[in-house]
Amino acid sequence: MSLIPSKKRLAHIVFEHDDKASKAFDVTILVLILGSIIVVVLDSVGEIRVAYHKFFSVLEWTFTILFTLEYLLRLWLSKRKIGYVLSFYGLVDLFAIVPTYLSLFLLNTQFLVVIRSLRLLRVIRILKLGRYLNEAEFLKEALNASKAKIQIFIGSVLAIVLIAGTLMYIVEGPESGFTSIPMSMYWAIVTLTTVGFGDITPLTAFGKFLASLIMLMGYGIIAVPTGIVTAEMANAKNKISMANARSCGNCKFIESDVQAKFCKNCGEKFPPK
Repeated sequence: MSLIPSKKRLAHIVFEHDDKASKAFDVTILVLILGSIIVVVLDSVGEIRVAYHKFFSVLEWTFTILFTLEYLLRLWLSKRKIGYVLSFYGLVDLFAIVPTYLSLFLLNTQFLVVIRSLRLLRVIRILKLGRYLNEAEFLKEALNASKAKIQIFIGSVLAIVLIAGTLMYIVEGPESGFTSIPMSMYWAIVTLTTVGFGDITPLTAFGKFLASLIMLMGYGIIAVPTGIVTAEMANAKNKISMANARSCGNCKFIESDVQAKFCKNCGEKFPPK
């Protein structure tokens, strides 16, 4: 009996998660991902970097070589190689190894390997968190339904920012730091979102009055997208509830709660799903 698994068996181990070997492979990859992220984070701390830079460099190249071999293995085992390369996880797998190689030519690009954190999304399938996928689908549906309204909202905000920035550029001018319309638009965005860095501030009375109006407007604007998404989430939840609604066989009461085991009207037990 050969000790080397067949290509079909390797594909099952790499892409599936229903036996010990495939789960062990996925967990090993996750441990390597966490280890590489910890190394990059620690390497960004000056004192630690001075003391352990060479050690961290060896570890990072070790992680990168292992992830490169894994990427090539997945590519070799894929039935649709172009499909894998262009898929979400395929692109994440590729971008997870590119920064380290780029660091040979561009300074500090190795820190971009934190992109590997996206690969932790695979934890959903490994830890059997599939029940959260329904919630993710629910949120995705609500966001998609909100897309048109959000686009109109963003367009309106950009128009307000353009107008406010232009007015401040005219009123305040370069003397107050409003050196151009783009710079004034930056100030308008910071003010409208109530961030308030304070690097540019109006000095004239009219400029302060206009800034006050934009600040007050910001409080109302911030609530708009939240309200839009919340309303669509409520609609999506109602649709799901109605789709899963059950009728009581005794009193014909319509129960929308999918977790209910008994009829709220007469107490009749619902049949198992």
